[in-house]
Amino acid sequence: MAALYKTASGRLFHAGAIAIVLVGLPARGKTHVSRSLCRYLRWLGVSTKVFSVGNYRRERLKSIPEDYFDPDNLDAQAERLTIADECLADMMEWLRVGGGQVGIYDGNNVTENRRRGIYKKLLENDIHPLYIESICDKPEIVLANIRSVKVSSPDYYGWDPDAAVKDYTDRIKQHELDYETISDTSLPFVKLMNVGERLIVNHVQGYLQSRMVYYLMNLHNRPRTIFFARTGNSVIENSYREDPELSQEGWDYAHVLKEFVIEYRAKKDGITGKSADEDRSLSVWAPTQKNGRQTASIFTTDPNIAVRHYSMVNQLNPGVVDGMTPEQINEKFPDEIERAKVDPYHHRYPRAEKRRKT
Repeated sequence: MAALYKTASGRLFHAGAIAIVLVGLPARGKTHVSRSLCRYLRWLGVSTKVFSVGNYRRERLKSIPEDYFDPDNLDAQAERLTIADECLADMMEWLRVGGGQVGIYDGNNVTENRRRGIYKKLLENDIHPLYIESICDKPEIVLANIRSVKVSSPDYYGWDPDAAVKDYTDRIKQHELDYETISDTSLPFVKLMNVGERLIVNHVQGYLQSRMVYYLMNLHNRPRTIFFARTGNSVIENSYREDPELSQEGWDYAHVLKEFVIEYRAKKDGITGKSADEDRSLSVWAPTQKNGRQTASIFTTDPNIAVRHYSMVNQLNPGVVDGMTPEQINEKFPDEIERAKVDPYHHRYPRAEKRRKT
C-alpha cells in the first residue's frame, strides 16, 4: 500500500486534524472499533492514536467503588467528567502540537449535551469531529462481548467470572438511564449497527473520513486467520524491472505452500470443532507481478479457493538499488539505509517514487 501524500508536518495535505468520538453503551464494541480503526489508519500512513477514557480512569483510581457509576452519586459523576475531560484535552493537545492527525476518543459519551460540548471544543481548536455510535440490539452479542472481553479487563482482576458479568451488566443498566442516541443531524456521524450489520452515515466529508466509513462497512468481530507468505524464488533474483518468472525452486515452494496452508487449516478446524456452516473459504490475495501470479496459480486448481490479484500487494519499486544484494546496498548507499531505519514506511530509494505499471 503506497503512503498517501504528506506535508512536511507529517499530515495529509487534504485533511486537517480529525477527532473520532466514540458513542454508545458499554460492551457495544467501541474499543474494538477504536483499536481496529487505529491500526487501519496507521497502515495507511496516517498518524493516529487512541485516547481511552477507561484507561485514564484505571490509571488514576486503581479500584472502582461499587456505586461509582450510580447516576445518583453526584461526586462520582463529577470525578468521571473530570477524567474524561482530561483525556479529551490530551487528545486535542496531541492533535495541535504533537504531530497527530487522527485522535480517537474512546468513551461512552451517551448524552446529547456531552456530545455537543465536545463538538464545540473541537471546532474551537480547528479539529474536525466525526462521531461513531456503536449500537447493538442483540443481547447475545452483548453478553458474548462481556464474557470474552470485559471480565478479563483490569477492572475485574481476581473476580469470579459470573460475579464480574453481573457487575458489568449492572453498570450497563446504570448507563442506560442517561443514554440518548444521536439525533442531532447537524453533527457528522456514523451509526454502526450490530458491529457492521448496518450503517447510517450523516455529513461525512472528505477523502480520509470516507476511507474510514468504507473500512467500517467491512468491519467484523469474528476471529479469522491471515497468512503472509513471500512469493517463490525467481530465475533472476533481486530484479524488479525484469519481472522474472519463477525458478524451479520457486515452483516447488508454491506447491509446498499450498499443501501447508490447506493442511494447517484442516488441522485447526479439527481442533476447534468448527461446524460446516462456520467454515470460511480461503481467499488468496496475490501481486500482479509475474512471480506473484505464478506462485498463486497453484491455488487456482482448487475450486473452493478464490485467487485475486491486486497491485497494492506488489513489490515496491526499489529504484537505483534494483538488482543489488543487501550487502551491496549497505556498501553503496549507507545514508539511505539509515533513512530507511528512521522511517521505513515512507522511505523510498532514489528514482523509486512511482510503481512500475503492470
